[in-house]
Amino acid sequence: MTAPDIDGDVVPVVISDPGEKGRDEHLWGDRLVIQVGNVVAWVFPLLMFAIVTQVFIRKAGHNQAWLDDAQWWMYGFAVLTAFCYAITTESHVRVDIFHQHYSVKRRSLLEILALGWFLLPFLGIMVDIMVQYAWSSILAGEGSDSPNGLHGLYLLKATLPCLFLLAVIAAVSRLIRHLSRITYPHVWKILLVCIPFSWFAAERLCHHGLWWYVHLTQPELKSRMIAKEPLLDHSTWMGLVLILALVAITFIKKRPQPEI
Repeated sequence: MTAPDIDGDVVPVVISDPGEKGRDEHLWGDRLVIQVGNVVAWVFPLLMFAIVTQVFIRKAGHNQAWLDDAQWWMYGFAVLTAFCYAITTESHVRVDIFHQHYSVKRRSLLEILALGWFLLPFLGIMVDIMVQYAWSSILAGEGSDSPNGLHGLYLLKATLPCLFLLAVIAAVSRLIRHLSRITYPHVWKILLVCIPFSWFAAERLCHHGLWWYVHLTQPELKSRMIAKEPLLDHSTWMGLVLILALVAITFIKKRPQPEI
């Protein structure tokens, strides 16, 4: 593809795929997100076809409620996947008034702070909420509000925790890439630079582990009452102890061994 420049000369114009940017630095999580994004991108032509079809048949007096639902299903699934893709490729909209003038190290420090202390905690909370949200929808067999709509709405909602988990993978992979520009990304360093997220994840792991322990040891206790058990009140500090233990173990394992 060619286009004239300022002087009128014809020069080649290269249209690059954001997924190819920094490909040499990509980790397995980056490659996974990009592959999923490339597949889901084909939903957008289907969405455009569905919208155009609905406009014509509605004008003809044959409105189809299920086609309206299908548009929202495709749009919601594709946009949330695109959110994960934008995290990996750094193709989201951003205001680089100051950021663009920073050094590579300073940019990486800023990205690590934003990813580890702001984005990842939000994504962790959303994964936890969406798991319960999707499970409730599955149990209820939730469908469309319209009698002629798509009645498997629980299938769409079941994908929400998976897509937010994909966003977590994208954010962690990107954080590791920026961390590697400053220092070697040992596990203990990764846990520390995103301590709000890692602590929350450990707390949730302890909480659900304790929940199942109480459920199995006290089967007569109703499920909704288990969360009020005093044992579960200690899950926050148990999560912190778990993270500190992981930091200590991985730090000791990565220490250089003395020569004999």
